[in-house]
Amino acid sequence: MPRSVNVVAARQRRKKILKETRGYFGRRKNVWTVAKNAYEKGLQYQYRDRKTKKRNFRGLWIQRINAGVREHGMSYSQFMGLINKKGITLNRKTLADLAMNNPRAFEAVVKAVKK
Repeated sequence: MPRSVNVVAARQRRKKILKETRGYFGRRKNVWTVAKNAYEKGLQYQYRDRKTKKRNFRGLWIQRINAGVREHGMSYSQFMGLINKKGITLNRKTLADLAMNNPRAFEAVVKAVKK
């Protein structure tokens, strides 16, 4: 009896990965083994960089807050210490947005912290 292979399912599996690798450069887009490896590596990078993205954005927010606070004669660490002591519960994302897009509101927060 001949060996039974499910060609339909195997082709669907290959097509799915080759569809995902469309737009890749060179053999990564159309050679099955190269495309499969590139696709799997891409998924690893995707998982890793979801964590890295959070880290990078937190650093960016800290830099923006620091730049906004230095205009008012304080450092970031002093500001964050005082804001926590005063019990103001604005997160870094919101503070950075205020510092960039609404300097008057950020100035009001800094004045409230200084009092």
